[in-house]
Amino acid sequence: MPPLKWTDIEDIVIALEEKHPDVDIVNMRFTDLWQWVQDLPDFNDDSQKSNERILEAIQMAWIRERGL
Repeated sequence: MPPLKWTDIEDIVIALEEKHPDVDIVNMRFTDLWQWVQDLPDFNDDSQKSNERILEAIQMAWIRERGL
């Protein structure tokens, strides 16, 4: 698999769900989400390319993935 970038939202969500299956994704802090994405083993992108819109998109996709 090629390295994950901030724009790989669906792949990021799958990896986050595997690593953090019990986290409260509705009430999470974006600072935590930002760090968790960067801590993924396949993630390799500039931390400065992230913004609130991207983090919100990841959160919403994660909520959909869980069926909440």
